Amino acid sequence: MARVLLIEDDAETAAVVLDDLRGRGHAVTWAATGPDGARAARDGTWGVIILDRMLPGQDGLSVLQDLRRDGDRTPALVLSALGDVDERIRGLRAGGDDYLAKPFALGELAARIEALLRRPVDSRETLLRVGSLEIDLIAGTGRRGARDLELLPRELKLLAYLMRAPGQIVTRAMLFEEVWNYRFTPKSNLIDVHLGRLRRKLEACGGPPLIQNVRGLGFTFTPDD
Repeated sequence: MARVLLIEDDAETAAVVLDDLRGRGHAVTWAATGPDGARAARDGTWGVIILDRMLPGQDGLSVLQDLRRDGDRTPALVLSALGDVDERIRGLRAGGDDYLAKPFALGELAARIEALLRRPVDSRETLLRVGSLEIDLIAGTGRRGARDLELLPRELKLLAYLMRAPGQIVTRAMLFEEVWNYRFTPKSNLIDVHLGRLRRKLEACGGPPLIQNVRGLGFTFTPDD
């Protein structure tokens, strides 16, 4: 369970998000304006802040910039009906850790929140070990158990992202953004091709499958130990 602050002026959207996140076990507080959200953010300790791009009283990006200027590093997810690339870049540059365009699926919102909650404090970590799997991002090498893995650079980056989020659902949009730096979801089988090749390399080392499809949502990495 995490303490989540939702700053959203649309009461209908807020009600749906509140109901869903509370149903998933999170403790969620709602603020409907920019100033109220800014006060709540400063007065509480939060696992994640979700804030709308356009808010009455003070817009969401301005709220976020003020929090970052004050040293608040709480992970923040920006919601907006403005989904073009320039707006996404603006949201990220304002201090957002992620950006989700409206309308959105509740499952994807939950998955992105989980990703922010489980993000390592130091994302510069370069040696990752999960179960029998180990990768070195500097050397570009990997091992599963006693067997070496020959990984291409993109496969290494893809595997690192999955290993940093064991057990959680990772959507295609998240992979495109984090591994390919795309701020949109192209109509392509690019992810399936790379994951298929990565799965074969992992399974050739022996042991149970580590990467599973979650129908209609994305993928999950399940450690073998």
